[in-house]
Amino acid sequence: MPEQIDVPLSTVEATYKARDVEGIVDLYFYRKIGFLLAQFFAGLKMRPAAVTLLGGAFGIAAGHLYYYRDVRVNLLGMVLHVIANALDNADGQLARLLNQNSRIGRLIDSVVDQVIWIGIYLHLALRYLAQGGSSWIWLLAVAAGLSHGLQAAAADYCRNGYLYFVKGRSSTDLDTSSALRHDYRRLGWRGETWKKLLLLLYTNITRQQEILSPDLRRLQERVERDFPHEIPAWLRSRYRNHVRPMLKWWGLLMTNTRMFFLFFLFLMGTPAWFFWIELTVFNVLLTYLVLQQKGMLQSLLEFLDPRHQVA
Repeated sequence: MPEQIDVPLSTVEATYKARDVEGIVDLYFYRKIGFLLAQFFAGLKMRPAAVTLLGGAFGIAAGHLYYYRDVRVNLLGMVLHVIANALDNADGQLARLLNQNSRIGRLIDSVVDQVIWIGIYLHLALRYLAQGGSSWIWLLAVAAGLSHGLQAAAADYCRNGYLYFVKGRSSTDLDTSSALRHDYRRLGWRGETWKKLLLLLYTNITRQQEILSPDLRRLQERVERDFPHEIPAWLRSRYRNHVRPMLKWWGLLMTNTRMFFLFFLFLMGTPAWFFWIELTVFNVLLTYLVLQQKGMLQSLLEFLDPRHQVA
Protein backbone atom coordinates (compact mmCIF):
# COMPACT_ATOMS: atom_id res chain seq x y z
CA MET A 1 0.00 0.00 0.00
CA PRO A 2 1.42 3.43 -0.88
CA GLU A 3 2.16 5.65 2.07
CA GLN A 4 0.32 8.91 2.65
CA ILE A 5 1.90 11.71 0.65
CA ASP A 6 2.02 15.29 1.86
CA VAL A 7 2.81 17.96 -0.68
CA PRO A 8 5.00 20.51 1.12
CA LEU A 9 5.75 22.81 -1.83
CA SER A 10 3.25 25.09 -3.48
CA THR A 11 5.14 27.10 -6.08
CA VAL A 12 6.66 26.05 -9.37
CA GLU A 13 10.02 27.66 -8.49
CA ALA A 14 10.29 25.37 -5.47
CA THR A 15 10.56 22.44 -7.89
CA TYR A 16 13.39 23.90 -9.97
CA LYS A 17 16.87 22.52 -9.55
CA ALA A 18 17.94 26.16 -9.73
CA ARG A 19 16.77 29.01 -11.97
CA ASP A 20 20.33 29.52 -13.23
CA VAL A 21 20.47 26.09 -14.87
CA GLU A 22 16.99 26.17 -16.39
CA GLY A 23 16.68 27.00 -20.09
CA ILE A 24 14.18 29.55 -21.39
CA VAL A 25 11.91 26.89 -22.90
CA ASP A 26 12.00 24.97 -19.63
CA LEU A 27 11.27 28.03 -17.49
CA TYR A 28 8.34 29.31 -19.49
CA PHE A 29 6.89 26.08 -20.84
CA TYR A 30 8.03 22.70 -19.58
CA ARG A 31 8.49 23.60 -15.91
CA LYS A 32 5.06 25.18 -15.70
CA ILE A 33 3.39 22.19 -17.33
CA GLY A 34 5.59 19.82 -15.35
CA PHE A 35 4.52 21.43 -12.09
CA LEU A 36 0.84 20.95 -12.89
CA LEU A 37 1.53 17.36 -13.87
CA ALA A 38 3.57 16.81 -10.69
CA GLN A 39 0.69 18.07 -8.56
CA PHE A 40 -1.71 15.82 -10.48
CA PHE A 41 0.48 12.74 -10.06
CA ALA A 42 1.04 13.55 -6.39
CA GLY A 43 -2.73 13.51 -5.97
CA LEU A 44 -2.79 10.08 -7.58
CA LYS A 45 0.02 8.98 -5.24
CA MET A 46 2.22 8.05 -8.20
CA ARG A 47 5.94 7.68 -7.68
CA PRO A 48 8.43 9.70 -9.75
CA ALA A 49 9.78 6.48 -11.32
CA ALA A 50 6.28 5.64 -12.60
CA VAL A 51 6.07 9.07 -14.23
CA THR A 52 9.49 8.49 -15.79
CA LEU A 53 8.33 5.20 -17.31
CA LEU A 54 5.13 6.83 -18.58
CA GLY A 55 7.20 9.50 -20.30
CA GLY A 56 9.38 6.77 -21.76
CA ALA A 57 6.31 5.11 -23.30
CA PHE A 58 5.33 8.37 -25.01
CA GLY A 59 8.90 8.90 -26.21
CA ILE A 60 9.20 5.40 -27.67
CA ALA A 61 5.85 5.83 -29.44
CA ALA A 62 7.07 9.16 -30.86
CA GLY A 63 10.20 7.49 -32.21
CA HIS A 64 8.12 4.88 -34.01
CA LEU A 65 5.89 7.52 -35.61
CA TYR A 66 9.02 9.24 -36.95
CA TYR A 67 9.57 6.24 -39.21
CA TYR A 68 6.62 7.01 -41.51
CA ARG A 69 6.88 9.34 -44.51
CA ASP A 70 3.66 11.15 -43.66
CA VAL A 71 3.91 14.65 -42.22
CA ARG A 72 0.65 14.21 -40.30
CA VAL A 73 1.96 11.09 -38.60
CA ASN A 74 5.26 12.83 -37.92
CA LEU A 75 3.40 15.77 -36.37
CA LEU A 76 1.64 13.35 -34.05
CA GLY A 77 5.05 11.95 -33.16
CA MET A 78 6.25 15.47 -32.35
CA VAL A 79 3.27 15.99 -30.05
CA LEU A 80 4.04 12.73 -28.25
CA HIS A 81 7.70 13.76 -28.03
CA VAL A 82 6.75 17.06 -26.37
CA ILE A 83 4.52 15.16 -23.93
CA ALA A 84 7.40 12.80 -23.16
CA ASN A 85 9.67 15.76 -22.46
CA ALA A 86 7.02 17.37 -20.24
CA LEU A 87 6.78 14.13 -18.26
CA ASP A 88 10.57 14.01 -18.07
CA ASN A 89 10.40 17.41 -16.36
CA ALA A 90 7.46 16.36 -14.22
CA ASP A 91 9.18 13.32 -12.71
CA GLY A 92 12.02 15.41 -11.30
CA GLN A 93 9.61 18.09 -10.11
CA LEU A 94 7.47 15.44 -8.45
CA ALA A 95 10.53 14.02 -6.70
CA ARG A 96 11.43 17.48 -5.36
CA LEU A 97 7.79 18.18 -4.53
CA LEU A 98 7.67 15.05 -2.36
CA ASN A 99 11.31 15.23 -1.24
CA GLN A 100 11.91 11.81 -2.81
CA ASN A 101 15.11 12.41 -4.76
CA SER A 102 17.16 9.24 -5.03
CA ARG A 103 20.05 7.82 -7.01
CA ILE A 104 17.85 5.01 -8.36
CA GLY A 105 15.38 7.59 -9.63
CA ARG A 106 18.16 9.43 -11.45
CA LEU A 107 19.42 6.17 -12.91
CA ILE A 108 15.99 5.19 -14.22
CA ASP A 109 15.52 8.65 -15.70
CA SER A 110 18.88 8.44 -17.47
CA VAL A 111 18.18 4.97 -18.87
CA VAL A 112 14.71 5.93 -20.12
CA ASP A 113 16.08 9.05 -21.83
CA GLN A 114 18.72 6.98 -23.61
CA VAL A 115 16.15 4.38 -24.69
CA ILE A 116 13.94 7.11 -26.17
CA TRP A 117 16.76 8.55 -28.26
CA ILE A 118 18.04 5.14 -29.32
CA GLY A 119 14.55 4.45 -30.60
CA ILE A 120 14.47 7.76 -32.47
CA TYR A 121 17.86 7.17 -34.09
CA LEU A 122 16.87 3.62 -35.02
CA HIS A 123 13.66 4.72 -36.72
CA LEU A 124 15.37 7.60 -38.53
CA ALA A 125 17.91 5.16 -39.97
CA LEU A 126 15.20 2.65 -40.94
CA ARG A 127 13.20 5.42 -42.60
CA TYR A 128 16.22 6.46 -44.64
CA LEU A 129 16.80 2.85 -45.74
CA ALA A 130 13.14 2.46 -46.67
CA GLN A 131 13.57 5.41 -49.01
CA GLY A 132 16.34 3.56 -50.80
CA GLY A 133 19.23 5.13 -48.93
CA SER A 134 22.66 3.62 -48.39
CA SER A 135 23.36 1.23 -45.54
CA TRP A 136 26.14 3.64 -44.53
CA ILE A 137 23.40 5.40 -42.56
CA TRP A 138 24.00 2.90 -39.76
CA LEU A 139 27.53 4.18 -39.31
CA LEU A 140 26.25 7.74 -39.16
CA ALA A 141 23.51 6.77 -36.71
CA VAL A 142 25.92 5.01 -34.34
CA ALA A 143 28.46 7.84 -34.50
CA ALA A 144 25.73 10.43 -33.91
CA GLY A 145 24.33 8.40 -31.02
CA LEU A 146 27.72 8.14 -29.33
CA SER A 147 28.27 11.86 -29.85
CA HIS A 148 24.86 12.57 -28.38
CA GLY A 149 25.72 10.55 -25.28
CA LEU A 150 28.99 12.41 -24.70
CA GLN A 151 27.40 15.81 -25.29
CA ALA A 152 24.51 15.18 -22.91
CA ALA A 153 26.82 13.70 -20.26
CA ALA A 154 29.18 16.69 -20.42
CA ALA A 155 26.33 19.20 -20.21
CA ASP A 156 24.78 17.39 -17.26
CA TYR A 157 28.16 17.24 -15.49
CA CYS A 158 28.65 20.97 -15.91
CA ARG A 159 25.16 21.68 -14.57
CA ASN A 160 25.62 19.38 -11.57
CA GLY A 161 29.00 20.95 -10.89
CA TYR A 162 27.38 24.37 -10.84
CA LEU A 163 24.71 23.20 -8.40
CA TYR A 164 27.35 21.57 -6.20
CA PHE A 165 29.71 24.54 -5.96
CA VAL A 166 27.23 27.43 -6.12
CA LYS A 167 24.03 26.13 -4.54
CA GLY A 168 25.69 23.85 -2.01
CA ARG A 169 26.53 20.18 -1.67
CA SER A 170 23.00 19.31 -0.56
CA SER A 171 21.51 20.65 -3.83
CA THR A 172 22.89 17.81 -5.94
CA ASP A 173 24.89 14.60 -5.74
CA LEU A 174 28.07 15.11 -7.74
CA ASP A 175 28.91 11.42 -7.82
CA THR A 176 32.39 10.12 -8.56
CA SER A 177 33.20 6.99 -10.53
CA SER A 178 35.39 5.66 -7.71
CA ALA A 179 32.56 5.92 -5.16
CA LEU A 180 30.11 4.39 -7.63
CA ARG A 181 32.44 1.45 -8.31
CA HIS A 182 32.67 0.87 -4.57
CA ASP A 183 28.87 0.82 -4.28
CA TYR A 184 28.66 -1.44 -7.34
CA ARG A 185 30.96 -4.03 -5.79
CA ARG A 186 28.87 -4.06 -2.61
CA LEU A 187 25.72 -5.05 -4.51
CA GLY A 188 25.06 -8.70 -5.23
CA TRP A 189 23.64 -10.14 -8.42
CA ARG A 190 21.07 -12.18 -6.56
CA GLY A 191 18.12 -10.01 -5.58
CA GLU A 192 19.83 -6.78 -6.65
CA THR A 193 20.38 -7.43 -10.36
CA TRP A 194 18.40 -4.44 -11.57
CA LYS A 195 20.12 -2.02 -9.20
CA LYS A 196 23.52 -3.43 -10.09
CA LEU A 197 22.94 -3.06 -13.84
CA LEU A 198 21.67 0.50 -13.41
CA LEU A 199 24.66 1.38 -11.25
CA LEU A 200 27.05 -0.12 -13.81
CA LEU A 201 25.57 2.07 -16.52
CA TYR A 202 25.66 5.14 -14.30
CA THR A 203 29.27 4.45 -13.35
CA ASN A 204 30.27 4.30 -17.02
CA ILE A 205 28.49 7.60 -17.74
CA THR A 206 30.16 9.25 -14.75
CA ARG A 207 33.55 7.98 -15.89
CA GLN A 208 32.94 9.54 -19.32
CA GLN A 209 32.12 12.83 -17.62
CA GLU A 210 35.32 12.76 -15.60
CA ILE A 211 37.36 12.01 -18.71
CA LEU A 212 35.81 14.97 -20.54
CA SER A 213 36.34 17.30 -17.58
CA PRO A 214 39.01 15.91 -15.24
CA ASP A 215 39.64 19.33 -13.70
CA LEU A 216 36.11 19.45 -12.31
CA ARG A 217 36.80 16.24 -10.43
CA ARG A 218 40.13 17.61 -9.19
CA LEU A 219 38.43 20.79 -8.00
CA GLN A 220 35.82 18.74 -6.17
CA GLU A 221 38.54 16.70 -4.45
CA ARG A 222 40.41 19.87 -3.46
CA VAL A 223 37.30 21.51 -2.02
CA GLU A 224 36.23 18.39 -0.13
CA ARG A 225 39.71 18.19 1.37
CA ASP A 226 40.15 21.86 2.26
CA PHE A 227 36.55 22.73 3.13
CA PRO A 228 34.93 19.52 4.41
CA HIS A 229 32.02 21.21 6.20
CA GLU A 230 30.89 24.02 3.93
CA ILE A 231 32.01 25.59 0.66
CA PRO A 232 33.00 29.19 1.53
CA ALA A 233 30.97 32.06 0.11
CA TRP A 234 33.94 33.57 -1.73
CA LEU A 235 34.50 30.32 -3.63
CA ARG A 236 30.81 29.92 -4.48
CA SER A 237 30.76 33.48 -5.79
CA ARG A 238 33.91 33.04 -7.85
CA TYR A 239 32.66 29.78 -9.35
CA ARG A 240 29.30 31.36 -10.21
CA ASN A 241 30.94 34.33 -11.92
CA HIS A 242 33.11 32.02 -14.02
CA VAL A 243 30.53 29.42 -14.99
CA ARG A 244 27.17 31.19 -15.14
CA PRO A 245 27.81 32.84 -18.55
CA MET A 246 28.57 29.41 -20.02
CA LEU A 247 25.39 27.71 -18.80
CA LYS A 248 23.25 29.00 -21.68
CA TRP A 249 25.72 27.49 -24.16
CA TRP A 250 25.81 24.18 -22.32
CA GLY A 251 22.01 24.27 -22.46
CA LEU A 252 22.20 24.08 -26.26
CA LEU A 253 23.47 20.51 -25.89
CA MET A 254 20.34 19.45 -24.03
CA THR A 255 17.08 17.95 -25.31
CA ASN A 256 15.22 21.13 -26.30
CA THR A 257 17.74 22.14 -28.96
CA ARG A 258 17.78 18.65 -30.44
CA MET A 259 14.01 18.60 -30.62
CA PHE A 260 13.98 21.96 -32.43
CA PHE A 261 16.39 20.75 -35.11
CA LEU A 262 14.62 17.42 -35.41
CA PHE A 263 11.17 18.98 -35.83
CA PHE A 264 12.50 21.46 -38.39
CA LEU A 265 14.10 18.68 -40.44
CA PHE A 266 10.89 16.65 -40.38
CA LEU A 267 8.98 19.61 -41.76
CA MET A 268 11.67 19.95 -44.44
CA GLY A 269 11.37 16.23 -45.23
CA THR A 270 15.05 15.49 -44.48
CA PRO A 271 15.18 14.08 -40.91
CA ALA A 272 18.28 11.96 -41.63
CA TRP A 273 20.29 15.20 -41.77
CA PHE A 274 19.92 15.27 -38.00
CA PHE A 275 22.81 12.81 -37.77
CA TRP A 276 25.10 15.31 -39.51
CA ILE A 277 24.03 18.09 -37.13
CA GLU A 278 24.96 15.87 -34.19
CA LEU A 279 28.36 15.10 -35.69
CA THR A 280 29.22 18.65 -36.74
CA VAL A 281 27.40 21.50 -35.00
CA PHE A 282 26.96 19.86 -31.62
CA ASN A 283 30.45 18.32 -31.51
CA VAL A 284 32.08 21.64 -32.42
CA LEU A 285 30.10 23.31 -29.64
CA LEU A 286 31.07 20.54 -27.19
CA THR A 287 34.76 20.92 -28.03
CA TYR A 288 34.60 24.68 -27.54
CA LEU A 289 32.80 24.41 -24.19
CA VAL A 290 35.10 21.69 -22.86
CA LEU A 291 38.14 23.84 -23.66
CA GLN A 292 36.54 26.93 -22.11
CA GLN A 293 35.63 25.01 -18.97
CA LYS A 294 39.13 23.52 -18.75
CA GLY A 295 40.68 27.00 -18.68
CA MET A 296 38.17 28.24 -16.11
CA LEU A 297 38.68 25.26 -13.78
CA GLN A 298 42.45 25.45 -14.00
CA SER A 299 42.20 29.11 -13.04
CA LEU A 300 40.15 28.19 -9.98
CA LEU A 301 42.58 25.44 -9.01
CA GLU A 302 45.50 27.86 -9.24
CA PHE A 303 43.55 30.42 -7.23
CA LEU A 304 42.93 27.92 -4.43
CA ASP A 305 46.60 27.27 -3.74
CA PRO A 306 47.62 30.70 -2.42
CA ARG A 307 44.22 31.17 -0.79
CA HIS A 308 44.65 27.90 1.10
CA GLN A 309 48.18 28.82 2.14
CA VAL A 310 47.07 32.18 3.53
CA ALA A 311 44.20 30.51 5.40
